[in-house]
Amino acid sequence: QVQLVESGGGLVQPGGSLRLSCAASGIIFGIKRWVWYCQAPGKQREEVAAITSGGSTNYADSVKGRFTISRDNAKNTVYLQMNSLKHEDTDDYYCDADVLLGLRTSDYWGQGAQVTDSS
Repeated sequence: QVQLVESGGGLVQPGGSLRLSCAASGIIFGIKRWVWYCQAPGKQREEVAAITSGGSTNYADSVKGRFTISRDNAKNTVYLQMNSLKHEDTDDYYCDADVLLGLRTSDYWGQGAQVTDSS
């Protein structure tokens, strides 16, 4: 069974930084694509950043230049470095992985990490 475990959320002041991590465990042949989403209370999840197995990245306009997504394929882990945080970045963040399971792929989600404005 594949599991995604997130870590790194917490309290942060506007202008501060946080790094989220999401590690996949289980029988995994590889991860084609990782995506980080954010979700505010009562709203739909929105894609924040994505990275492919080849390292190509994509960012929402609202985070370009402030957030950086990266991955460690050997550790089946993805990171989201969040700098110059704004109050509107205060959300729950979820990682999503498109996991290779032999000849097929399947989609898995992390449990969520809360980013909270401490001011």
